Amino acid sequence: MEATTTSKNSNSNGAPILSVRGLKVYFPISSGKFFVPPIPLKAVDDVSFDLYSGEALGVVGESGCGKSTLGRGVLQLIEPTAGEVVWQGHHLEGLGPKQMILYRRDLQIIFQDPLASLNPRMTIGDIIAEPLTVHYPELSKDERKQRVAKIMEEVGLLPQMINRYPHEFSGGQCQRIGVARAMILRPKLIVCDEPVSALDVSIQAQIINLIQDLQQSFGLSLIFISHDLSIVRHISHRIMVLYLGNVMEIADKLSLYDEPKHPYTKALISAVPIPDPEQEKNKQRIVLEGDLPSPLSPPTGCVFRTRCPIAQPLCAKEKPPLVDAGAKHQVACHFWDADIR
Repeated sequence: MEATTTSKNSNSNGAPILSVRGLKVYFPISSGKFFVPPIPLKAVDDVSFDLYSGEALGVVGESGCGKSTLGRGVLQLIEPTAGEVVWQGHHLEGLGPKQMILYRRDLQIIFQDPLASLNPRMTIGDIIAEPLTVHYPELSKDERKQRVAKIMEEVGLLPQMINRYPHEFSGGQCQRIGVARAMILRPKLIVCDEPVSALDVSIQAQIINLIQDLQQSFGLSLIFISHDLSIVRHISHRIMVLYLGNVMEIADKLSLYDEPKHPYTKALISAVPIPDPEQEKNKQRIVLEGDLPSPLSPPTGCVFRTRCPIAQPLCAKEKPPLVDAGAKHQVACHFWDADIR
């Protein structure tokens, strides 16, 4: 039975706050030849999922699989090629910048590179206050300053730092500034685009715990993008696995880690280090052969078939639909339940 990624978890209440159906984001790439049309680079190809209020959805996959493009497509920072993005019953696809500004206060993003995402010529007070200036121009200067000081305290920054510039802060502090800027409007959804990948390991846990505390305190919905499965497991309720712009599997985090169904998911999880040296030494590692195919020329049928250890002739002919594979678990594989070795 075919299914869309609409399973609920314990935090799900009623209708989803965000529904994405058949989202495609293609980039036209010049062929370099006269009279030959551009070649579409399929960064995101027919992705569907639901997100519920207060839920954290993790998005994982290799570099170049379309994770960041998916997040930007949902927020309409990149114009989707096709598909629907429905936010609280309102269609966002096709809206222009002036129309989208009505929804921007509820939809925010935390970027991957903390320092590059901050204007070096603005003080951090002005950076954090900028969303207030855009969305709440009626606020006085003192009111904006009070709100900025309050959010700075909430993210672990001293209010007396308000007049400093980004270059005066460490990477972890810059990311706290980015979190404060995203939170100043009290949004309902934040896309976290690999927010800790550019930070030292010692700082990553602090930022992850900060985001998790803010989510629980304010009932935020999160789309948490990362290539680190350990981090995603810590913060997410459900996890979606992407490969070459396609959904391979989506499930509750415990179900996905304990009983992965898709061969790609199994390979990813087998690569996660285990703290126990004895278990790490004896675990079975699944090594995928070959490289990630080009999104300019993806394989026919199942996009994973060129690296799949259980690929069959059918995989080259038909793209597998996303089907139910148990409670709150969907997988896109023709042979996920077959005994093929």
